[in-house]
Amino acid sequence: MNPEIAEPIPISALEHYAYCPRQCALIHVEQVWSENLYTMRGRDVHDHVHDDSSHEVAGVRMERSLPIWSNRLRLTGKADLVEFHDDIPYPVEYKSGRHRKGNPETIQLCAQALCLEEMFRVPVEKGALYWHGSRERREIIFTDAMRLQVEEVAAALRDMLERGIVPPPVNDKRCEGCSLRESCLPAVVADKGRSHRAARELFVV
Repeated sequence: MNPEIAEPIPISALEHYAYCPRQCALIHVEQVWSENLYTMRGRDVHDHVHDDSSHEVAGVRMERSLPIWSNRLRLTGKADLVEFHDDIPYPVEYKSGRHRKGNPETIQLCAQALCLEEMFRVPVEKGALYWHGSRERREIIFTDAMRLQVEEVAAALRDMLERGIVPPPVNDKRCEGCSLRESCLPAVVADKGRSHRAARELFVV
């Protein structure tokens, strides 16, 4: 598909894909969604954050629920909060839980930075993640490696969406708190895959 006419990808889908490609496909290919305690908490946090507003605190302009996009990467979405320090955008992404290992959230934040760079034509070198559950704010520096990872994830995600692929389940600790577990059936699908492999191997001479 010609990237110039391809539909933009929601920035939030990058985090879904980085966390679990199957979860991302169930949401964005199969249009499956289900609520659990974690998604309800997340929605509650973002409902409060996403009130459109613009104000200034100690000389720092703050824009909430700011629409952002990148024509180059074909991304679109809304930033929870963008602080403007001397006219330099500083994205802040809010999360409902506590700080956890891994970088899916960082990929989403860096994607916002790439959008802001393209929109405002200024370098965006850092931003922050804020975890509502632990009241922790952590500054993130956007390295070259991180920026490249955003582009790679965006390309892999676009390929998956255009081909309509639903990857196999990971069936690991990521599944424990996933709201789509009942739709994904990771253990059942994984068992079927092992059974099929065993059957093929049984008849290999």
